[in-house]
Amino acid sequence: MGIISEWFGYVLNLLYSIFSNYGIAIILFSILLRIILIPITIKQQKSMKKSAALQQEMMEMQKKYKNNPEKLNQETIELYKREKMSPFSGCLSSILQIIIILSVFWLVSQPLTYMKRIDNTLIEKYTNEMKEEGYNQNNAYAQIGVLDYAETKYKELEEQLKQENVENRAELEEKLNEYNQLRLNMEFLGLDLSKVPTQSLNDWKVYIIPVLYVITSAISIKITTMTQNKKNKKEIIVQNENKTEPDPMDQMQQMNKSMMYMMPMMAVMIAIIAPLGLALYWLVSNILMILERLVINKIMEEKEQNN
Repeated sequence: MGIISEWFGYVLNLLYSIFSNYGIAIILFSILLRIILIPITIKQQKSMKKSAALQQEMMEMQKKYKNNPEKLNQETIELYKREKMSPFSGCLSSILQIIIILSVFWLVSQPLTYMKRIDNTLIEKYTNEMKEEGYNQNNAYAQIGVLDYAETKYKELEEQLKQENVENRAELEEKLNEYNQLRLNMEFLGLDLSKVPTQSLNDWKVYIIPVLYVITSAISIKITTMTQNKKNKKEIIVQNENKTEPDPMDQMQQMNKSMMYMMPMMAVMIAIIAPLGLALYWLVSNILMILERLVINKIMEEKEQNN
């Protein structure tokens, strides 16, 4: 995960250096990542469509071999091989999403390491300095605490250096530059993206992004299930009429559905205990995924009608 977080951090830092705003950098980073993942999304959508198209043949096999489970399993596996499909495709996509989720989580929780590329010695120096001064340190995310501490100290020194006849000016300017290395502009549309919802219970604004994420997740799941249900409705009716036993491929499809619901739930749980920057990334990604699915589904439906 660390290597992927480093790659992501390089891109995020490049965007930040251009726009000097953490929120804008995360939004653009989310867009770039979704563009890179478009081929995988298209492949996943095609796989879903193809899987739905095979259901009629699957029902015929279930009727034919309803008294021979071993033969049914064998024929089902052969069908998937012949059509060059894998019942695990949905799970593989979910695993990829988990890897990305964890990598971005590491990135936003340790921005000094993965984004700013600050030496650990300097981070430890200011972590210890915070403890010595009794500064209100964020225990769960030490680097977020260091960012807040550096911002406060930078502003104090900046005001001090505006005065005339300041002693040790050169030393203070060096210290100012050091603090500047540890700064990030995390203010975005009135929100502090360094805040953690569970650690800022008195600030209602920290829940805006997580709530919007939940809403977009519900919309995304609704779109996916509606697409699948259109193709699977007949199969479910026939299976119920014939009282066929669920085959392994049906179980795999149920597993894929479970993963589809599990991902947003897992993300929400992490979002409320992580800095808001992570929730912003997921919110933007969700919106983009919804648009992707609508557009890709539309294009694929038009192609089917033309054929």
